[in-house]
Amino acid sequence: MRVKRRSLRAEVREALIRDIIGGAYQPGDRLVEMKIARDLGTSQAPVREALRELAALGFIVSEPNRGTFVADFWNRGIREIYMVRAGLEELGTRLATPRLAGDVSALQTELDAMRAAAADDDVAALVTHSYRFHRAIIAASDNQLLLNVWQGLRIEARTTITMTASGLDLAEIADSHQPIVDAIAAGDVERACRVSREHQEFFERLPVPDQGALLARLTSGHD
Repeated sequence: MRVKRRSLRAEVREALIRDIIGGAYQPGDRLVEMKIARDLGTSQAPVREALRELAALGFIVSEPNRGTFVADFWNRGIREIYMVRAGLEELGTRLATPRLAGDVSALQTELDAMRAAAADDDVAALVTHSYRFHRAIIAASDNQLLLNVWQGLRIEARTTITMTASGLDLAEIADSHQPIVDAIAAGDVERACRVSREHQEFFERLPVPDQGALLARLTSGHD
């Protein structure tokens, strides 16, 4: 099927994600830019751009003098990101807690919005407010390099994919942010750091989701 001319980069990216998640491409399979462009009926430029985005998201890896290959996305791409994110958010929480302890209203507002999104089964809204919640903490650390590195993890895109994993209760995911708010509000730096790290470690330990269910969610307009 040929992709639409509108937003070619995004169309190619989503087509490749569906193929990878759906099993058309397996970990280790080589992706040839020219062949993809021919199959999708587009030029190589949007394919090249899409592949760069997929590499940033951990779907693929590029090896010098060898080519571009499908990565073990869930076991390496997702799990490693949450491992790194746990460390970054623990540091951010350590630096931010003394600054936020007097007023956590912004965090609570985002948490309440997450709960409302969960009640509406609105994954996109939950992801947006989760991103804003965690970014507010990192930004309050007053460490620009930390914020830049954290944003470089493409948090929203990866969280959207994680939220499609089967068995996740959106209300529980929203509620799991409350201990972070409470610890920061109390000014308890060590507790805030611990619950912040444990929050990310929960996602790191998630089982590999059913690929069919994941593909269905990603293609049903809930992403």
